[in-house]
Amino acid sequence: MKTESDLTEALHQAVVVDSDHLGRLRHRLAVAAETVGLLDVAYRTVDTPVGSLLLAATNAGLVRVAYANEDHDHVLQTLSDRISPRILHHPNRLDATARELDEYFAGRRHAFSVTLDWRLSAGFRATVLQHLTDIEYGHTASYATVARLAGRPNAFRAVGTACATNPLPVVVPCHRVVKSDGSMGGYLGGADAKAVLLALEAAA
Repeated sequence: MKTESDLTEALHQAVVVDSDHLGRLRHRLAVAAETVGLLDVAYRTVDTPVGSLLLAATNAGLVRVAYANEDHDHVLQTLSDRISPRILHHPNRLDATARELDEYFAGRRHAFSVTLDWRLSAGFRATVLQHLTDIEYGHTASYATVARLAGRPNAFRAVGTACATNPLPVVVPCHRVVKSDGSMGGYLGGADAKAVLLALEAAA
């Protein structure tokens, strides 16, 4: 006669099997969708020293990196609304980004080489973000300095807005932008995340 613990263990095993089976089905669906051109946005999450990061990519490149405090479900809904509802969990498309992030957090990578899809940024914000890679690893620049780099010396507040709405944090290093007095200033991933990133780069 089966005991309560036997039934509990059997149920647990059934859940594990069902979960594994579901995972395989999801993977097959994503592969099939990509093969026939029905996958417009692929996503996955990765665990990092600054928490769980959502990564999303289109055929054009990495389009979104999101911190947990941005609410990953909300970010996915926004991607569905702004890019395409044909969005699926498909880690393989983001293997290169995940690998480069691992190397970065291990201190072995100072710049990212993955192709970026800039479609979620436009106008002056896009100009600002594309100048952030001019700030070298291990260095910082003030909002005013970045404004000058972007060609609008008095637009330091707009630089702050561009950094606060950066769709590709960490990869596009808005964490390297600080106040003129050297204090950290705000960060969409939170002050702790910014401190971790700056400390990591300073230690290299």
